[in-house]
Amino acid sequence: QVQLVESGGGLVQPGGSLRLSCAASGSIFSINNMGWYRQGPGKQRDLVARITTGGSTTYGPSVKGRFTISIDNAKNTVYLQMNSLSAEDTALYYCNVVLMTKPYTSYSNYWGQGTQVTVSS
Repeated sequence: QVQLVESGGGLVQPGGSLRLSCAASGSIFSINNMGWYRQGPGKQRDLVARITTGGSTTYGPSVKGRFTISIDNAKNTVYLQMNSLSAEDTALYYCNVVLMTKPYTSYSNYWGQGTQVTVSS
């Protein structure tokens, strides 16, 4: 079994910052990449940012230049530093990890429960 523990969400004023963390634990043989998606009210779930264990990053167009994703491979933990937050960033943020639980098997997607980020004055 794989567990993803997310933390760092909350209420922040426009222009403020938050840092999300997601730690993966359990039956992990190899991680391919870790990332964050978000889903606002009435919207689809979209990519926020993703990072490989080698450090290659991908960002959604609306967060480029404001959000920074990083990874600690030793801790199987991904971080999302979010700056210059606006009301449009309000959403439920989900951690996603693509990993292999056993050797010689395929990679699978795992999702966290989600952490709420609310940007409001």
